Amino acid sequence: MRSLGDIHEEYEFLEGDERYRLLIELGRDLEEMPAALKTDATLVRGCSASVWVYPTEADDRLHFLADSNAAITKGIVALVIAAVQDKPASEVAQTDVTGALEPFDLKNQLSSNRTQGIPNMIALIKEHAQRIAAAAQ
Repeated sequence: MRSLGDIHEEYEFLEGDERYRLLIELGRDLEEMPAALKTDATLVRGCSASVWVYPTEADDRLHFLADSNAAITKGIVALVIAAVQDKPASEVAQTDVTGALEPFDLKNQLSSNRTQGIPNMIALIKEHAQRIAAAAQ
């Protein structure tokens, strides 16, 4: 998975529809999430599309599987995941994901119903990270 910095470098040079295409491409590049993990427990509340996020842990690092049933939303999910993927749980718990996404100016690029679930997705990721970090101490 590409880093958020690498994605932003490309995003900056694009406009309008090209940015949508980049988001869709990012969503397509997400690691496949097994259907069995798409449950009520992994569903992110408050999203206009269905979004699922499932954390796994290996070598003290969090690895998230995620998916959405909408292409652009899946791309936004990929952006959020890129900010935290494969980092230690304690680091993810402290990461300002909202701040990391600010350079993408998603609120002005996308309709509000596409971005309304982002805070819930970030909260879910941080909850998982805090729980895993606390258990590791």
